[in-house]
Amino acid sequence: MKTAYSFSKEVDLTYEEAIEKVTLELSKEGFGVLTEIDVKATLKKKLDVDFRPYKILGACNPPFAYKALQAEEQIGLMLPCNFIVYVNDENKTIVAAIDPIASMQAVQNESLGEVAQTVQQKIKNVIANV
Repeated sequence: MKTAYSFSKEVDLTYEEAIEKVTLELSKEGFGVLTEIDVKATLKKKLDVDFRPYKILGACNPPFAYKALQAEEQIGLMLPCNFIVYVNDENKTIVAAIDPIASMQAVQNESLGEVAQTVQQKIKNVIANV
C-alpha cells in the first residue's frame, strides 16, 4: 500500500462513506472534484470483467492550478490531483492520493516547488482527516 509517489491509509468507513468523506475534506482544503471515474463500472462495460469497487477522483484547487500553469505550460498533463478510493483484497477501504512533489520531480522547474509543497500539505491534510 505504501509507495514513493502517494499517501494512503486504510479507513474504517464503507466505500461509499469514504468517497463522501474524501470529497468533504477536499472542499475544506479548497479543492473541487472535477472528474469521477468508476473503474469497476468502466471495466465491466468495456471488458465485461468484474473488478473491486475502485473510484478515481480528479481534484483541483483552482488558485494553485493557475499558479502551476503560469510556471509550466504543460503541467496540465499532471493535473488534476488524483485521489483513489477502493476496496482491497482484504475487504478494507483504502484512500490514497498522489504526492505532487514526487510527480513533479520529472518537471525540472524550480518555480513549481512552492506550489507543490503547499498542495502536498493540503493533500496530506485530506488523507489525515478522512
